[in-house]
Amino acid sequence: MTAAPVLDPQRTALVLVDLMDRIVALPLEPRKGTEVLATAEELAAAFRAAGALVVLIRVERPAVAEQPPGSGLAAGLPRDGDLEIVKRTIGGFQGTGLDERLRERGIRTLLFGGIATNLGVESTARAAADLGYDLVFVEDAMAAFTAAEHDASVRLDFPRLGTVVTAAQVRLDEPR
Repeated sequence: MTAAPVLDPQRTALVLVDLMDRIVALPLEPRKGTEVLATAEELAAAFRAAGALVVLIRVERPAVAEQPPGSGLAAGLPRDGDLEIVKRTIGGFQGTGLDERLRERGIRTLLFGGIATNLGVESTARAAADLGYDLVFVEDAMAAFTAAEHDASVRLDFPRLGTVVTAAQVRLDEPR
């Protein structure tokens, strides 16, 4: 992991992927979903306090009459002012209007957390990189189905797309 950049809260969004009860409860590695959620909640509180945007992405299964139980965002995570995005693919950009909503707010940098590291988080991040966003990945705010999948994303893929940090390294500039 490299030194964390100081992030401008007016141009940075925290993007949390698939932090839904049914996904947080799955057997995950290298940490439990509840640990990922706790770290994500701390990051979200810091971002909100700095006046930065929090984006909460959740998945819905397409073409089903009713979503499975636990398909909403984890209780207590969403707050007024957050941007909630519903995706129907692995990544959060396809068909959701996320890019347009970020650009209209002047967002240039995305800081990522969520589940699963190598699926929803990585797919969303790859699309964001293609769209020209600067990316920061919070390693301890993510988990996958196996430690090997998580580690492959964090050690091999994410460093090619952006900066990998821990939650303790995240620094937001003072609000203006």
